[in-house]
Amino acid sequence: MINLNQLRVFYEAARTGSFTSAAKKLCITQPAVTAQIKTFEDQCDLKLFKKKGRSLYLSEEGSTLYEYARRIFEYEREVEDVIEEMRKLKRGTLRLGTSKAYARYFMPFLISSFHEAFPQIKVHLDEGSSLDILRSLLDLKNEVAVIARVEEDSNVTFLPFKRDQLVLILSPTHSLAKKKSVSVEELVHEPMIMKEMGSGTRKQVNELFSRKGLTPNVLMETSNTEFIKQLVQRGEGISFLVEEAVAVEIREKRLASVPVAGENPFLDVSIAYLKDQHLSHPARAFVDMLEKMATQGPQAGGLQKVMAEYLAQWQGAKR
Repeated sequence: MINLNQLRVFYEAARTGSFTSAAKKLCITQPAVTAQIKTFEDQCDLKLFKKKGRSLYLSEEGSTLYEYARRIFEYEREVEDVIEEMRKLKRGTLRLGTSKAYARYFMPFLISSFHEAFPQIKVHLDEGSSLDILRSLLDLKNEVAVIARVEEDSNVTFLPFKRDQLVLILSPTHSLAKKKSVSVEELVHEPMIMKEMGSGTRKQVNELFSRKGLTPNVLMETSNTEFIKQLVQRGEGISFLVEEAVAVEIREKRLASVPVAGENPFLDVSIAYLKDQHLSHPARAFVDMLEKMATQGPQAGGLQKVMAEYLAQWQGAKR
C-alpha cells in the first residue's frame, strides 16, 4: 500500500526539482527528505530520480508517477477548498420539510430570507402532512421541519415558532354564514371537507368535536388547501383552515367565516429537528435565523409583525 506521506515528499521534490526546496516546503530536514525518497523507491522497487552534478531529474518511472501524484494533490486542494466553502456556507444543501399549506403561504418568505443571507446554499423543500414530515426527520430524509406539533417524540426537539389561528369557513350563501357564532353541535351534520390525516389542522378539528362527544361528518379529505377553498366557495361543504391561508378570500367575500362559540382552535407551529443528530451548517444557520425571527423581527416587533408585513404583501400581490 502506498504511503501518502512518502508520496507527498516525492511530489514536492519532483515539483521543485530539489530535495532542499522540498524540505523547506514540508518543514522537515533535507536528510529526512532523502531518507523518505529512498524508502519510497525501495518499496516501489523503482528508481524515481536521476542526478547529474547538483541537478535533480526525474527518471522515466518518476515522470509517470509524478503525473498521478500531481492529480492526487490537486484533488486534495480542491477537497480543502470545498470543506472551507461548506464551513463558510458558500456551498451545501438545506434539506427542509413543511406542510403543504405552509409551503404556500409563508415558507417562500422564510426561504427568500435565508437565500438573502446565504445565496449559494441550495434548498430542497419536502412537502407533506405535519406527521409525514415529522417521520421524514426520523428517517433522516430532512434535517429541519417547520410543522404543526401533531405528535410528541422524545427523539425530536420542538422549538416554538408561531401560533396559527384556525377559522371555520363557509360559502357566503350558507345558512350559517350570517350568524354571529355557531356551536360545535350545529356543525355536526354539516358536510365537512377536511385536511388529510396527519395534518395539524385535522388533529385540532377532530379534538374540537371529540371534546363534545361528537364526530364530524367528513365528506372529503385532501391535502390541497386551494381545492378545499374552491369546494367551500361552491357550497359543497364547510371546513377549518389556517386564518392566513383564507384571509384574501374572506376579505373579498368569496368565503365567509363564523366564530365557533366557546372555542378558539389554533396550531402551535414548531421548528423541529432530531436531538441526537448534528445539524449541518446550512441547517444550523436556518434554525438560528428562525429563532431570531421568533424573538426579534422589525423594530423588535417579533415574528408576528414580520409575518403580518409579509402576508400583507403576499395577499396584495394575489389581488
